Amino acid sequence: MSSETLDRLTADLTTAMKARDAARTNTLRQAIGAVRAEAKAGPVEKELSEDDVLKVLSREVKKRRDTAQIYTDAGATDRAATETAEADLFETYLPARLSDDELAALVAAVIAETGAGSMRDMGAVMKEATARAGASADGKKLSTLVRAALA
Repeated sequence: MSSETLDRLTADLTTAMKARDAARTNTLRQAIGAVRAEAKAGPVEKELSEDDVLKVLSREVKKRRDTAQIYTDAGATDRAATETAEADLFETYLPARLSDDELAALVAAVIAETGAGSMRDMGAVMKEATARAGASADGKKLSTLVRAALA
């Protein structure tokens, strides 16, 4: 199981361990563990592509952002800060996010190509837009743009 991102995570883990950076070491171990768990999910261990690894990291970022919000709402700012720091570290391994204008152009192109004209076509548009954007787009933001364009 090897991808460029996973190799980078592993190399950075070694560097963090040598530097005795406990927080970074722990966070990188969590990232590698999540990727390995994804590879072992199911009856047979599978080889993860680069896109699969990026999807796992995106999911981990979303989990940590959601958890940080819950901690913030509960008044546990120290825990929220830890979760946010972990999410920020994971994001450094993800490709740059598309801007709102780039996402809007992507959605418009997909709608034009698929001939979508109503909310009934949202699933097809989302499937294609998500495939094109990959890990470079936030699914929630993409969904909002597609919904607005089809309404």
